[in-house]
Amino acid sequence: MEGATLTRRRPASRGLARVRAADPALLARLAFALLCVGATIGFFVYPTYPNYDSYYSLLWGREVLALEAPTFEGFRVPTEHPLAIVAGALLSLLGDPGDRVWIALVLAAYLWLVAGVYRLGRIAFTPLVGAIAAALLLTRFDYAFLAARGYIDIPYMAMVVWAAALEAQRSRRTTSTTSLSSGTGGAGVLLLLAAAGLLRPEAWVLAALYWCWVAWRASWGERAWLAALAAIGPVLWAATDFAVTGDPLFSLHYTSSSAEELGRQLPLSQLPSAMPEFFANLVKLPVLVAAVAGLAIALLAAPRRAAVPLALLVGGIATFVLIGIAGASAIERYLAVAAVALLVFAGVAFGGFTLLEPGSRLRRRWMLASAAVAAFGIVFTAFILNLARFDAELSFRGAAHDDLVEVLADPRVRDGLRCGPLTLPDHKLVPDARWIADLPYARVLARADPEIRTPRRGVGIYVTSRFALFKHALSSPGDSVLVQVPPQGYERVKVTRFYSAYVSC
Repeated sequence: MEGATLTRRRPASRGLARVRAADPALLARLAFALLCVGATIGFFVYPTYPNYDSYYSLLWGREVLALEAPTFEGFRVPTEHPLAIVAGALLSLLGDPGDRVWIALVLAAYLWLVAGVYRLGRIAFTPLVGAIAAALLLTRFDYAFLAARGYIDIPYMAMVVWAAALEAQRSRRTTSTTSLSSGTGGAGVLLLLAAAGLLRPEAWVLAALYWCWVAWRASWGERAWLAALAAIGPVLWAATDFAVTGDPLFSLHYTSSSAEELGRQLPLSQLPSAMPEFFANLVKLPVLVAAVAGLAIALLAAPRRAAVPLALLVGGIATFVLIGIAGASAIERYLAVAAVALLVFAGVAFGGFTLLEPGSRLRRRWMLASAAVAAFGIVFTAFILNLARFDAELSFRGAAHDDLVEVLADPRVRDGLRCGPLTLPDHKLVPDARWIADLPYARVLARADPEIRTPRRGVGIYVTSRFALFKHALSSPGDSVLVQVPPQGYERVKVTRFYSAYVSC
């Protein structure tokens, strides 16, 4: 059926064929250039800063440069990611601007992700399918928000999607009788997955599955070489854990205990029911419905073309389930890779008519139906879309950071830091304050930590904004409101929109 439904091009002059072939590529380049310009403008209009986990990567990188052992354990300290620590070490050389450069790099990875989704959709199906999938990704604002906050999930997803695009291209160029040694695609895919596996362990599973796929038709020497590439992620991760903590499985043990403390674990029985809701939150319900329809169409009309996006979808779901089985955090952004695969299939639902013979009745009707649905979706979204929440979130991130810099730069606060440690309501502001003030882990404490007592001397920072209260003071269930009560003997010396500083010397 696949061969019967694919487009059969009619003879044309070479010059005309070249022009037509160049048009989609030219449009894609122009659109990508405009996207880069828009991202650059957004980078300066909304000066955001790294999220909690990413700031710790910067701090760990700074500790490594100082020839100190990174602090992997502590009150709600996140799990380490080896490649992020390497990036943090390099950016620490820049000093204070390193955190903004981190955001710039993650935004660049977001653009790379969009380009990868387009390429995957174009290679697996058609340029229009790729363009629609990329457009849908751009309108899923959760992904852009992750990029604006510097989440390592974005470069991880970009590497995995480009690995899938590379495999799709390799599969199109090889035949069932061609040896793997005739191309470097298999090694390139595994190198990308190895790098991704130093950001998130889910890539280990993807690399292992891919090795099983390519190894059966390779020589023994090639199998050993590809196995070595697939093992880079887990081996280097375990080596990092062992070098710092003495336990090669430290990240696995520590992540499970942290997920239990933060209430992010889900029983295995609840994972199947949670996934549809998570997918609907990530891609939104209408797009999820279109993705299911597109998946069915792709499997019926072009099963070979659907193989790589389908593998990406199944692999993303499988790793999410394995995360739940391992007892780690089961949150919706860990399904983000699988959600990207769904966007490609949604692109098939809207642009799959390009797989049909030009001029056919079904193609024309499908194209008209897609145009009508797209027009309705644009008009409907224009009426219900409210960007105020995103504007408020992004503006708050930049303004709150600036206020924290202002508070910590106050001379009376700096004098107070010579008398004792810096305390903050909970764990959320700890890495930000450490980075800004260049303080070691032992000098910055979270008052929500049940293991510490508020010191008699030092500096205490308290949240003064209602908007910031549940982000930087009472961000976790069970945190006491007493973390917002200054102790006796502390004098208020500085007040800004979001924070106030109390000092006791």
